[in-house]
Amino acid sequence: MLDRLEHALRARPERPAVLSATRTGATRVRATRGELAELAQAYAAALHARGLRPGDTVGVAVRPGPRALAVLLALWRLGLRGAVLDPGAGAEVLRARLALARPALVLADAAAQAVAGWARTPARRARLELPELAGLGPVATVGPRLPGCAPALGTGAPRTGVPVYGGTDDADAVIVFTSGTTSRPRAVVHSRAGLAAGMDTVASLFTADPASGGQGAEPVLGGTFFVLVPSLTRGAPVALPARSPAVLARQLRRLRPRDTYLTPPQLRDALGAGARFGGRVWTGSAPASAALLDRVRAAGADEAWGVYALTELFPAAAVESREKAAFTGAGDLVGAPLPGVRAAVDGDGQLLLAGPAARDRYLGEEPDPWVRTGDRARLDGAGRIVLEGRCKDMVLRRAENIYPGLYEPGLHVPGVELGVLVGVPAGDGDERLVAVVQPQRGVPEPALRAALSDPLRRMGTARPDALLFARIPLSGRSRKPDRAAASALAAGLLAAGRGGPA
Repeated sequence: MLDRLEHALRARPERPAVLSATRTGATRVRATRGELAELAQAYAAALHARGLRPGDTVGVAVRPGPRALAVLLALWRLGLRGAVLDPGAGAEVLRARLALARPALVLADAAAQAVAGWARTPARRARLELPELAGLGPVATVGPRLPGCAPALGTGAPRTGVPVYGGTDDADAVIVFTSGTTSRPRAVVHSRAGLAAGMDTVASLFTADPASGGQGAEPVLGGTFFVLVPSLTRGAPVALPARSPAVLARQLRRLRPRDTYLTPPQLRDALGAGARFGGRVWTGSAPASAALLDRVRAAGADEAWGVYALTELFPAAAVESREKAAFTGAGDLVGAPLPGVRAAVDGDGQLLLAGPAARDRYLGEEPDPWVRTGDRARLDGAGRIVLEGRCKDMVLRRAENIYPGLYEPGLHVPGVELGVLVGVPAGDGDERLVAVVQPQRGVPEPALRAALSDPLRRMGTARPDALLFARIPLSGRSRKPDRAAASALAAGLLAAGRGGPA
């Protein structure tokens, strides 16, 4: 698909490729298809002129948008390995693993260089951090330069003689850093074949509507690489979601995308701002409850899908809201494995996944066909994946192992924005199990306490010791619930006499 994309972009160069929104929600063209193809070719020529050759590593710290996509297309064309420097992974994690990757060049925009330099302190408050980029290798600026930025990559290098990679598909394509300790951070390595397989799986989800004549001209809303490439390849422009929930709601109203991909926190914020949806809505990167998907459909979507995906394998499974809502068993139904994905459960109850789109290996480790997800799960009679919680999130109470993910879906009654179960130290190695529930705006706590009474009772021996109403801390770029912070919050509120028995 990545090989086809440049040809697809040049076939209709005048058409919009990447869109954004003004404060009123009006559509603004960030780049046409021809401009995106030209930029990718210019970057490829510049990198080749610098002497980079197949197999070299290039660090990439560029915000999502046309320039980031053009950089990754240039790396693909030349057979270079891109190391994505996500500031959400943390400076120490990046520095520790980049010692193995040894970038020949770091490409960074002005914002990334600010996070790594003069804006380091305020960026840390937003949980964004990059190591000093110059310490990783030579640095070149992509896009506009600000005072103190590295020299520009430049786009005027000769384009004649720039090769197109003709090597094997098992070569490395990209390194993505995940969270971890500084002593053992994880760096996921995807091969060219694996990355292409993931794109093909996403493309099979984002199929063109018959009404569009197969041209795929209707816009898609989403900002990830896995949304941009398949959509642009089939001819659809992609709109980057507005950061402000109010602007995002206006953007949705005016753009009317056929397919929308937003994270669960983005969906919750958009719904809180009165957003209306249409077509199909997809969400992933963090848990998506049946209640959230139902709210999306109630707000106008024809279909609302939860996508189960990992950095190591994207995507792995998907489930539509009606199927998820009909599931009455314990745990969180995330759907049947997508075509090509194999699922198994090991002796400890951990979910294992394999397939063409799975990562090749972790940087510095040997290849392994099975991805150990860290999720406890079971496969139901239809072969669907039902999650039972993170292995490391287990709460030990009175010698009983409790996995929160098995019971948390029961907290998401109407009026609940988000709910988690966390352990709070109770002394002697024991823990109290506490339900922390974030109400939707305007929903009174007494009404929620009454609505939660029956679901809490049905938890049996896993019934929480206490119920608290509070805003749940989120972490990382995906804004998943921060369980450690939620546990500390719960401990503080209980010590202050807040909350009551569940």
